[in-house]
Amino acid sequence: MFKYNISLKNIVKIITFLLLFSCDFFSENSEFNENNLRTTEIFINQNIEGKNFSRSVLIQAPSIINKSKNYPIVMAFHGRGGTNQNWINLLKKYTDNGDFVGIYPQGYLKSWNLATENLSFGEPSKADDVEFVNLIINELKNYPNLDFNKIYAIGNSNGSGMVNKLALETTYFKAIAPIVSQLTEAMIITNTTQPISVFQVNGAKDNLIPINGGQGPGTHIFLDALVSAEYWASSFSCSDAEQFSVGNNLSEYGINKLYLFKNCQNGKQVRYLRLENGYHNVLSSYTSLIEEIWDFFEKY
Repeated sequence: MFKYNISLKNIVKIITFLLLFSCDFFSENSEFNENNLRTTEIFINQNIEGKNFSRSVLIQAPSIINKSKNYPIVMAFHGRGGTNQNWINLLKKYTDNGDFVGIYPQGYLKSWNLATENLSFGEPSKADDVEFVNLIINELKNYPNLDFNKIYAIGNSNGSGMVNKLALETTYFKAIAPIVSQLTEAMIITNTTQPISVFQVNGAKDNLIPINGGQGPGTHIFLDALVSAEYWASSFSCSDAEQFSVGNNLSEYGINKLYLFKNCQNGKQVRYLRLENGYHNVLSSYTSLIEEIWDFFEKY
């Protein structure tokens, strides 16, 4: 039989070494088991028409995270036929600056389902996209350094319709920016709809979604764009509109029309921008538009 002669002094040394090693290990790997806030792609599982699908969500974050800061969240919804990658370059300037963290969901079949309980509108997607957003928000709660009191949504075209739907059916968002899509006749603001700031943008020459209202893609019937803004405003008890003639930069004079509805409930504001030479692609053709929208979001 072997005998081990280990002195008390050596035992103390061994224990000390093990304690120091374990402390260093867990210190260096303290974030190993948590979701670090970084630019990445995550996947959300959702049941769609009886089948399970793994849906993409892009997270675009500053390259260096300020651990003492909670970042606002901007959720961005692409148009029909697009992808969540469409937003990366459009919003990169702001995420790189640390203004906010971008969250870009992917529509099922490259579309957002705007259906109501009784109407389908011929959308390609049959997914419950309000549920999808609920699942995304719940997943994001596992990440540090996010400010859930400052969540905003921007949408383009079909994604704009999704943003309007979310404003009507959820209470997450402080402000929204629906671009080239106004409310439809099926979208009803009720007394349970949370007052929200709205920056609606339409192109007067849009040949897909009629600015004066009427038949649009699928079986959607759109309100007149100004009537849509007035509907938001009257529902939130805003004051009558102030009208301005502005350029592509809203601080300049020009041919575009800006309608401001102020003094809304809970300090909100409704803003409607009519771009006189704007087509359905205003998001890419008006380079200052994203900056104007973010300036608007920052107020709320």
